[in-house]
Amino acid sequence: MAEQQEQHAVDLDQNQFCCSVCLELLKEPVTIPCGHNYCKGCIEGCWKQKEKKGKYSCPQCRETFTTRPVLKRNNMLAELVEKLKKSGLQRPSPPAAEACAGPADVACDFCSGTKRHKATMSCLTCLVSYCPAHLEPHHSVPVLKKHQLVSATIPLQEKMCTKHNKLMEIYCQTDKKCICYLCVIDEHKSHRTVSAAAERAVEQKQLTVNQKKVQERQKERENELNELLQALKAFKSCSQPAVKICDKVFDELISSMKKKRTLVKQLIKAQEHTAVCQAEELQLKLKDEITKLKIRDTDLEQLSHTDNHIHFIQTFQSLSTPCESPDWPTGPVVHPQRSTFKPVTDCVSKLRDDIQGLLKDTSHSICATVSTIDVVLPPVPKTREEFLRYCRPLTLDENSVSQYLSISQEYRRVTYEDYNRYYSNHLDRFTNCRQVLCREGLSERCYWEVTLSGHTWSVAVSYKDISRSSSYESEFENNESWSLECSPDGYTFQPNSRGMAVSGSPSSKIGVFLDYKSGTLSFYNVSDSMTLLHKEHTTFTQPLYPGLGLKNGSSGHYAELVKLW
Repeated sequence: MAEQQEQHAVDLDQNQFCCSVCLELLKEPVTIPCGHNYCKGCIEGCWKQKEKKGKYSCPQCRETFTTRPVLKRNNMLAELVEKLKKSGLQRPSPPAAEACAGPADVACDFCSGTKRHKATMSCLTCLVSYCPAHLEPHHSVPVLKKHQLVSATIPLQEKMCTKHNKLMEIYCQTDKKCICYLCVIDEHKSHRTVSAAAERAVEQKQLTVNQKKVQERQKERENELNELLQALKAFKSCSQPAVKICDKVFDELISSMKKKRTLVKQLIKAQEHTAVCQAEELQLKLKDEITKLKIRDTDLEQLSHTDNHIHFIQTFQSLSTPCESPDWPTGPVVHPQRSTFKPVTDCVSKLRDDIQGLLKDTSHSICATVSTIDVVLPPVPKTREEFLRYCRPLTLDENSVSQYLSISQEYRRVTYEDYNRYYSNHLDRFTNCRQVLCREGLSERCYWEVTLSGHTWSVAVSYKDISRSSSYESEFENNESWSLECSPDGYTFQPNSRGMAVSGSPSSKIGVFLDYKSGTLSFYNVSDSMTLLHKEHTTFTQPLYPGLGLKNGSSGHYAELVKLW
């Protein structure tokens, strides 16, 4: 029992003889005018930091001194500390790893040395940050208990007014910034101000709203992520079978071509064998015939030199009969013009050209179809500036313009004329409709604008091979074109021969955005802002050519491609 009391007394002595700055047993203990004791080096280090301000205070009770107190050694404390050290029961220092402040931490203002402890609380009254050990007086000293403590999340210097070096507790709603109470009577005198707590309450409500929006956005993004993962999974699952099917089709084509090649080779070889056999047979007949003719020629030569007239007459009659075979064909037996296989190679060459032409015609459609299959598409433009990123030069095709229209020198404006203009004949020219196409075919994203002057113009896109000479009022009313008819009475979208009314205020400028891969075509009313008039979803199989057409108008009415590039 006596040992426990003695140990308890030693513990009490130990706590009383520790410096509140370094938390170690006092070294060269000194007493300042308020009565508190410190290590001589610790208190001098604290006051050295405050020399510029000219104010010195006690780290514990905060009593201030106008002049720097003279430090005198406390001999009694020094002797007691020595006795405590000799007892061997002095308190060990706190673990450095546990208390050391990192680069992102707020360091304790009372800790001395290069390795300061991490501050956990800041006192808004003392304007100092404390580690747990140096914060202890704020829990035990009655005066310090009344101080306002907050978590030490940021350095107190960031909460201080740079001009007055005071804590910023006021919010200026006029300038939207935090200020101190001296700023209120200074440059913010006539401004609308509230306490930081009041502003926090208002912004706390907004934070709740913003947090809800963030959570909703997060949920949307999570849903989009799930959709993306599912789409990617489906994309991967269908791409490999598509490759196998394409391989099979092309293998079948190659196999078919190889079979045809083998068949042609066999036919040529068979024909060669037949012709050679016939030629060899004919060769034997010709040789036999030549031999007979040589004998007949010799006999006739000998007969021509005989002197016996009776013998000449009798022999000549027998030599006058034909010596040729009776089944020998009349006329030539060899046909030089038919003894070559050039017609066959010409047929094979034509087959090659036809197949290459077919492959060329279908390759673009195949490539365009493949390119439309995407998992991730670029974001859809929302502002005119974003749309303008997809603009490209467009020019009107003079070979397609109707004789009722004229094109400007820049190939951007088409104007209606009262008289028929002379144009050379061309397969691409519109003959019965007042229309024109652009030269450029589009198979990517593209944006362009058209200004209109007249009663009813059609702003359209179409395939290259649409009709040019039908009796319809417009060639843009079919399954190979898409047009928006614009008139003072409103808009009509023409996906085919059936029109569809489109709501929207009349405009003299129309914007068109084509997203070929996603299969969308959008028309906009372009003014101070862009208003969507109609958006069409379909699948494009050929390049699209922008077009313009006049349905109702008079001389001088025009449509023009706006130069955006």
